[in-house]
Parts: sequence; C-alpha cells; structure tokens
Amino acid sequence: MLDAASDSPLIKFKRTAEMARILLAEGDDHLRLFLSRGLQRAGHIVDSVGNGTAALALAQQTDFDLLLADVVMPGLDGIELARKLTEHQPGIRVMFITGFAAVVMHDGGFATRRPRILAKPFHLRHLIEEVEALLLE
Repeated sequence: MLDAASDSPLIKFKRTAEMARILLAEGDDHLRLFLSRGLQRAGHIVDSVGNGTAALALAQQTDFDLLLADVVMPGLDGIELARKLTEHQPGIRVMFITGFAAVVMHDGGFATRRPRILAKPFHLRHLIEEVEALLLE
C-alpha cells in the first residue's frame, strides 16, 4: 500500500466528484488511519470510527454522503450498520470493504440503491476511484 502521508505523485488524485462527507467504519486501526488520510487527501471530509456501534451513534448526529464500512467489525457489523443507516439517511451511498470475497449482498433490506463491494486487498487509488464514481451516481 501507499503511504497516504507522503508527497508521492501516486497520491495526486484527479478530482471527479465534489467534496463529500464520508463515514468510515473500519475495525483495523492502521487501515482506518491510512484510508482516512487518503480520502482526505482526495478532498473529502472523513469521520472515522472503529466499529459499527460508534458509526451508528455518529450518524445520528451528522448527515453523511457515503458510508464506507468493513463488513466484519466489532459490535454492529457493516451490513447491519448500513441497513440501519439507510433507514435514517435514505440518500446515503454505501460501499463495503471486505476481506471475504464470498460476501453476497441481497437486494432487500436497504432503503436506497444496492451497496458496492470492494474486496481487500485493494490499492488506495482504486478505492478513491470507486468512491468518486459512486458519489457521481
């Protein structure tokens, strides 16, 4: 993975979407920090938490444009978090990041469009591209 804090030209992202407010829920502290920094460098506002319960509590105080959540987390898992959050914020876009490639999403249970899934490991550039494409939908 790239170091999001570096000035590497690989981290200079082409802006395709407006700045978004992103709720990042990821149980791995190092990955959460890395993704948060990368998304911020891409021009987004990122609120990050380590579990689904904390994410849901934060989402009750703030409206977000995108939920970026790991599927498997302590407390409330990412899928249940997304279901609850889309009930509260029907316009929110959802993207899951997961190390479990066999995760299958069903159409039911989400108040909005079907979530996107990005399998780990992934390159930061690919995540940013997917986030920006989703924000433009």
